[in-house]
Amino acid sequence: MGRTGPSGVSDFGNKDSDRPVRRRTGLDIVSAVKMPEALTEAVDAWAEAWQLSRADAICKLVELGLRIAPAAPTPPQITVASDAARIEEIAVHEIEALLDPALPADERERRIRRLTEGPPEFSHARIDLPKPQT
Repeated sequence: MGRTGPSGVSDFGNKDSDRPVRRRTGLDIVSAVKMPEALTEAVDAWAEAWQLSRADAICKLVELGLRIAPAAPTPPQITVASDAARIEEIAVHEIEALLDPALPADERERRIRRLTEGPPEFSHARIDLPKPQT
């Protein structure tokens, strides 16, 4: 015969027991849920209305919640290329606003290109540009 603990429940996993330990054969995983008292009372009331045990009620309520809840938000796709292009567009717009309107178009383009791409002597250090084939 197995022993009983202070709560009157069998200590079937107790190592001091002379009976072999039986493993649970159920397929469902047991999960403990910590809930505020008011929520537990609401779950119990729902379970009673549907004539379910608390465990079955929690299962059904979670299933219902997952069914009507929106899908998990997908992380924003990191679009480095499009972000970089957008940043460059903004930079070009701001630089154009600062440049002297009396400058010739080719000089304006040269200055904008130099400011957005950087000086050619540093192009080898840019990590956002493809490396030249050697």
